[in-house]
Amino acid sequence: MSVEIHIRRLHRYDDLSAALAGLPDTLNIDAAFIISEIGSLMPAVLRFVGAKTGTVVHSDTEILSLSGALARNESGGSHIRMAVYDQNDAVFGGHLMVWSMVRATAEIVIGIAPEWSFARQLDDATGFGELVATPKPPKQGWRTSICPCF
Repeated sequence: MSVEIHIRRLHRYDDLSAALAGLPDTLNIDAAFIISEIGSLMPAVLRFVGAKTGTVVHSDTEILSLSGALARNESGGSHIRMAVYDQNDAVFGGHLMVWSMVRATAEIVIGIAPEWSFARQLDDATGFGELVATPKPPKQGWRTSICPCF
C-alpha cells in the first residue's frame, strides 16, 4: 500500500472542522487519515460521548490529539476526534464539531491512501454511520504484491 503525504497549514479564524471535512473533495481523494496535528483553537467545539449536541470551550486551547478518517462528503464524510487543554490544564475530548476556530495556527499532516475508498454506512448494530474501507481495484499496468513487512 502506498501512502501520499499532504501538509496543510490553517490560519487564524479558519474553521478546523470545515477545513478537514472539505479536504477529500478539494484534493479529489477517496481516503485519507490524520497523521499529526499541532495548533490552537478559540473556541473549541466538541461533542462529548453520548451527547446530542456540541459543547463550546470558550477559552484558548491547545490541541493535544487529533485523529480520524477523512472521506468525501457524498460518501458519508469524515469522523474526527480531538483532545484539547486550556490555560488551567483542564482536558476536554470528543468529536470535533464546526466552529472550532484556529486561534494562531494549525499544522496538519494528512496521509492519503490512493488505493482505498472510505465511506460511512449505517451499522444496524450501533445505529451510527461506521467506517467502511474498500480497496480500489488495481489500475491496469500496476503490479500488486504482498508486503512481508512483519
